[in-house]
Formats: sequence, C-alpha cells, structure tokens
Amino acid sequence: MNSKINIAIDGHSSCGKGTLAKNIAKELGYLFIDSGAMYRAVTLYLLNEGITLTELEEDPAVLGNIKIEFVYNSEKKFYETHLNQENVENEIRNMRVSRFVSPVSTIKVVRDFLVKKQQEMGQNKGVVMDGRDIGTVVFPDAELKIFMTASPEVRAKRRYEELSKKGIHINYQEVLHNIRERDQMDSTRKESPLRKAEDAITLDNTSMTKQEQAKISLQWAKGVIAALDE
Repeated sequence: MNSKINIAIDGHSSCGKGTLAKNIAKELGYLFIDSGAMYRAVTLYLLNEGITLTELEEDPAVLGNIKIEFVYNSEKKFYETHLNQENVENEIRNMRVSRFVSPVSTIKVVRDFLVKKQQEMGQNKGVVMDGRDIGTVVFPDAELKIFMTASPEVRAKRRYEELSKKGIHINYQEVLHNIRERDQMDSTRKESPLRKAEDAITLDNTSMTKQEQAKISLQWAKGVIAALDE
C-alpha cells in the first residue's frame, strides 16, 4: 500500500467520530485531525477573552490571534489540542465550551478561517479528519467518506461516561439535552450544515463496539488504497 488517501468522517455529536478516526490513523500511520477540537479551541479563546459573537463578526481580524496545533503525546499515544502553545485538550471538552461551540461554528468567518487551515493540513494526503462538514466542504474529493450516527440516548450515555471518567460531574439529562440541541443546530445552520455526502458510507454504531466499527472502517480504507495501487 503506497498510495495515501484522505479520509473524511462526519456525523452527529458524540457518536465516536474521534475515537474511530484515531484508530484508523494509528493503523494506517496517518495524521489524525479533530476538526471539532479546532472549533472548540476557537470557542474557548472567545470565552476567555470575553469576545461576543457580534464583536467577532464585526471584527473577524481577532481570529488572527488564534494558533491551533495538534501535538503528539507519546505517553498517551494521541494528538492533543494546543491553543496558542497551551495544552487545552481537557478544557475544550467541558460543558462551558460545549454550550457555546455550536453557535460559534455557525459563523461564516469562523468556518472560513478553520476550513482553510484544515485544507492546508490535508494537501499532502494521509490525513484522517472528523467533523460535521469534512466530506461535503473541507475534503469534497476525499477518497473515503464515512457518515457516522447513533441514537441520541446511546450517544448521551457514552458522552456522560466519558466525562465521568475524566472527573467531570454532569447530569445525564443535561448531556442528552445538549446533544439534541446540537443535532438541531448542526443540521439546520446556514453555513455548512451537517449532512451526509452523496458518496459517503453510513456507519450506524448504535449497537456496535469500538473494535467492530474500527475493523469495518479499516477494511473500507484498505480497499480504497488497494484499488488506487492497482
């Protein structure tokens, strides 16, 4: 397998896109990019600086003060999000950021800013990126597109357990409400709404284990790569 491809993984909030993308990237030796973390990092910056969405739209130049990087942690064996050279991997996952990331991600100047960064990262291929609009906007020519989904209740349970393991105490009903709210906003927003690309493969993992979904996705990826190498 010599050919490198870009893999776009889109889908609803908390359906395991990041976990799947990390597993595929690790197996193929590709770069994993969490586009959702980039929107969360922008959201965190705005919250910390006290910049309102109206102020941002009036003066989008403030985005020039934001530098987002993915730095590999050799001990944890995954890429962590750094905002202006500070590790914010845990901070961007809390409910403070979760409540505001969808409104921030609807703003055109934010999407334009981050889509440009994401496309630059994928120029040389060998990238696995997950998000809401990767297969439709960021990498419309990606060789493999996967659209992930699962029931809101299952996604809320997974998210609740994930936060609990990190010591973040939150009410399950609040997590479920946040997920349903984000589904609505992501699917109906004006800029790059969440939708399945016409050439994407649907992966409903409501009743699948992480191992099962990783196995089938890797089979798809290796099949595409093999076809290019013929």
